[in-house]
Amino acid sequence: MQLGTNFFTIAFYVAYNDYKCYLLTRENGGFMIIHVVQPGETIGSIAEKYDVTTNRLITDNELPNPNNLVVGQNIVVLYPAVTHIVEIGDTLYEIAQKYGVTPTQILQNNPKIAESDVLIPGEELVITYEGDNETDGKTIGNIVINGYAYPFIDRTVLKKTLPYLTYLSLFTYGFTPEGDLIPIDDKELIQIARSYGVAPIMMLAPMTKEGAFSNAIAHAMFINPVGQDKLINNILAMLEAKNYAGIDIDFEFVLPEDKQLFIDFIAKLKSKLEPEGYIVLAALAPKTSATQAGLLYEAHDYAAIGAIVDLVLLMTYEWGYTYGPPMATAPVNNVRQVLEYGVSEISPEKILMGLPNYAYDWPLPFIRGKSVAESIGNVEAVQRALEHKVDIQFDPVAQAPYYYYTDAQGVAHVVWFDDASSIQAKVKLIPELGLNGIGYWQIMKFFPQSWLVINTLFNIEKVV
Repeated sequence: MQLGTNFFTIAFYVAYNDYKCYLLTRENGGFMIIHVVQPGETIGSIAEKYDVTTNRLITDNELPNPNNLVVGQNIVVLYPAVTHIVEIGDTLYEIAQKYGVTPTQILQNNPKIAESDVLIPGEELVITYEGDNETDGKTIGNIVINGYAYPFIDRTVLKKTLPYLTYLSLFTYGFTPEGDLIPIDDKELIQIARSYGVAPIMMLAPMTKEGAFSNAIAHAMFINPVGQDKLINNILAMLEAKNYAGIDIDFEFVLPEDKQLFIDFIAKLKSKLEPEGYIVLAALAPKTSATQAGLLYEAHDYAAIGAIVDLVLLMTYEWGYTYGPPMATAPVNNVRQVLEYGVSEISPEKILMGLPNYAYDWPLPFIRGKSVAESIGNVEAVQRALEHKVDIQFDPVAQAPYYYYTDAQGVAHVVWFDDASSIQAKVKLIPELGLNGIGYWQIMKFFPQSWLVINTLFNIEKVV
């Protein structure tokens, strides 16, 4: 990652009159404001305070109910520096050439273009925002972003997201102990990714027919040298046939006694793929020490695996999970602990910080072994707060939003999710620790505010 000398973004908590916001200064004079909605505020009053149009706030944040805001809701405020009004006959490439930018930059600043796949005459496009620097790029520097998707992803969501990605990992190829691959329907996704300048990555995981991780399948392959060699040869052939850029190894719950066999498999695969120009990425559990106990952690040797592969995704999420007690999915204090241990064992420039793209709604009281949280999107989480007329709160330790409500049946609930403030708190760790970038699990729902924050602070690398 290439960082400037003064790359840190300084976050201030400021109060102006009766409202609060997070003000992120930019070294070159531009800035982004994350406004926290206060009682009595409207989209019009917020726009007036910041001297922007209501349409700009609605468009950038993709607000589904702009006339009904929730107290505690985040609104990202950006200031366009150069805009273009679409004329009949305009093309994306011609507009980009006119202003000396790339089509990808225009798509990043105007993701709604992908909703219709055509430019609409009279539509205003943001070419650059205040703070963009044509020579040096964004304030913090360059990052790599890998997004994970299932083959059934909504194509519009995919096309809106691809401008922000370096890699697209497609979940997931399985395999048999005898070395046969179990493919997915990936042809169209690979073609779309390539057309957006995104490198598609083939994922490999030991999965049952029911979609669960299986350490038995992994073990049977590890101890079958003939099957393992066949699997590696099949992977190489598939990468070439499908026009993939590399492979993402996601082996979870590997048996502790298979730790060295797992490392040996990764090394053998890497030695086969590297001469052909393919990258190898490994997804590893969120550890805080080399001796951390538990089936999820023990076979994931940060130092050994990190030394072999090109990139490592540290899965810094799922503290709050479907069957666990209510809490933030990725509390920044927990995320920090994992990353600080990670950089002590793995070269920081290889590390992608895991970032979740989902929320959980727990019925209360929580009963272990019985309670099941509902997985929802972050945009849906705000809508649910609006429907139940409750305020959003913010946990200062986890740096994450949450709220309580009671449903129509009288059952109490708590919802933990992410917003612009919580995303900003996590991505600040990237320059601080010198990380390579982000691994986004997953991109099945479009979360506008996350991309607003990331696109404002970073230049996203493209490798194709």
